[in-house]
Amino acid sequence: MTSDVLTGPVTVDLSFVSPPPGLAPLTEFALTEVPGADGLFTLESADSRRTRLFVLDASVYLPDYSPVISDDHAAALDLTGPEDALLLVVTNPGEDGTTVNLMAPIVVNSGTGRCAQIILDGQDWPLRAALGARSE
Repeated sequence: MTSDVLTGPVTVDLSFVSPPPGLAPLTEFALTEVPGADGLFTLESADSRRTRLFVLDASVYLPDYSPVISDDHAAALDLTGPEDALLLVVTNPGEDGTTVNLMAPIVVNSGTGRCAQIILDGQDWPLRAALGARSE
């Protein structure tokens, strides 16, 4: 983890167990907080600086979002319990507002940075959910 206390945001290195859908062969990314936007991050490829996504910490913006992560996925990420996981959702800003992908969250082992974008087959989460204003 890197941080410049006086001038810059915190950045954490993430390593995907397999490339996120549509981003093969990329697996190494930097997760960087967006200053002044609690729970909003950029996810930028370490190998292709032109590849960048915006992601949200689901616990900050979507407190009722509780997808079921399979035992196989948890084992692949070395998760021993829910407290080990950081749940991120990919955002899609648009003219009609911002949507988030709840069908395929990025699950991060918060201790190791090992992560995966998991497609939640058989669960009733939308691919494009409208993001409402955050309640304080």
